[in-house]
Amino acid sequence: MKRGIALSLLAALCLFNYIRNDTPDQDPYMITDYSRLHPVKVERIIEGREEEQLIRIVREAAASGRSISIAGQRHSQGGHTYYKDGIVVDMTHYNKVLSVDTQARKIRVQAGATWEDVQDAVNPYGLAVKTMQSQNIFTVGGSISINAHGRDIRNGSLIKSVESFRLLKADGQVIQVSRTENADLFPLALGGYGLFGLILDVTLTLTEDEVYKVTTDAVKVDEYSRYFASSVKANPDVHMHIARISIAPDHFLDEMYAINYTVDKEAELSRYSKLVTREPWVIPTKLMFHLNRSSDWGKNVFWELQRYYFSGQQQKLISRNNAMRSESAFMEYREAGYNDLLQEYFIPVDRFAGFVDSMKTVLRKEDMNLLNITVRYVNRDQEAVLSYAKEDMFALVCLFQTPLSDQGQQKAKQGVQAILDQVLQHGGTYYLPYAAYPSMEQFHASYPRYKEFWAKKLEYDPNGLFMNYFYEQYH
Repeated sequence: MKRGIALSLLAALCLFNYIRNDTPDQDPYMITDYSRLHPVKVERIIEGREEEQLIRIVREAAASGRSISIAGQRHSQGGHTYYKDGIVVDMTHYNKVLSVDTQARKIRVQAGATWEDVQDAVNPYGLAVKTMQSQNIFTVGGSISINAHGRDIRNGSLIKSVESFRLLKADGQVIQVSRTENADLFPLALGGYGLFGLILDVTLTLTEDEVYKVTTDAVKVDEYSRYFASSVKANPDVHMHIARISIAPDHFLDEMYAINYTVDKEAELSRYSKLVTREPWVIPTKLMFHLNRSSDWGKNVFWELQRYYFSGQQQKLISRNNAMRSESAFMEYREAGYNDLLQEYFIPVDRFAGFVDSMKTVLRKEDMNLLNITVRYVNRDQEAVLSYAKEDMFALVCLFQTPLSDQGQQKAKQGVQAILDQVLQHGGTYYLPYAAYPSMEQFHASYPRYKEFWAKKLEYDPNGLFMNYFYEQYH
């Protein structure tokens, strides 16, 4: 009798779990990326391991009329790493550190190496990365393919750190690409989202590791541009900076705190250079961030806890390499039918407050569940064809919780496009690695060199060998 009841309960639990998780984003036979949007079937996934193997894959795919997409950690959110019925080349096993030149401050790595691999290789020599995302979990090839940026305010977006790379083209040939060799491809493939070929390895320029003193300041949104100009950018010893805007209802898009990393010239690097390898307090922070998703009360509490935590970091000393190993595990979220999705907006420095005020109006009208806004500074970039920084700008990295249903996605798309209307009115742009909510008109307005980009794509890859969902959306 008891066994029968237990089996019935187990069967009911299994049925409930099946119904709850019976959504396309949970289908194990489909491939998607971090967004879990647009799951599709692909022909196969191949682990890239050797150069000759990769050349053979490209030539065979070209001969058979198959498309190729290139995947690293698959943290992009707009289908940049796969394409329906195509071949996905997983580059995460093509990850060797090939050389470190300590005198010239350079490193050469295969494209599947992560920034953690780079940091592990250069840290013993007192060297550090110039520019990368805040987290070190991404592949170098993926990061340069989106021309990433981060906390550093002196070295520009990632394209500035790349000296050269080797590219496997659609015709199966491997070429060296730099600002002097095959220079036409340099600003296309960097920030080209894998559409111009398969990047094999990259030579990056490095900088010195150094010790920073961390300081935190409370700032109002309408004061932030002036604060940044006078207290951050004007101080040559501030090398890194990040800020957060409150999304808590009690201080909605009004309060901020800014974190500055100022060189401490008296501190001895060897005391702080041991690399942190473990992310602390993941479970309690994860629980608190889930409260942030779930209620206005949770958002208020989470904001107060953040302020308390960062005030406790005041005057802390940290190495550059450790400052560029930010926590990420606490934000991981796998709820069936829902996800936390990023959008990022670039706003001219002097128009920041006006944009945030207009964004506040849109967010309230559209009832979007905004979870976090991080602010970074991005130097003007005139090099990349798809440059997102047409002048010095603030990047607002916005995290939203959205349903993955068709209805939920339509609502999210409507809200994002309304925000983007304000972005464009304030002279801004948006970032392309995320979900393809923006309209074609908004893409064209943000990236005025798009015709040149697509024309070059046709020139270098006339048969469309290298493909992804981003190409399908905006070509």
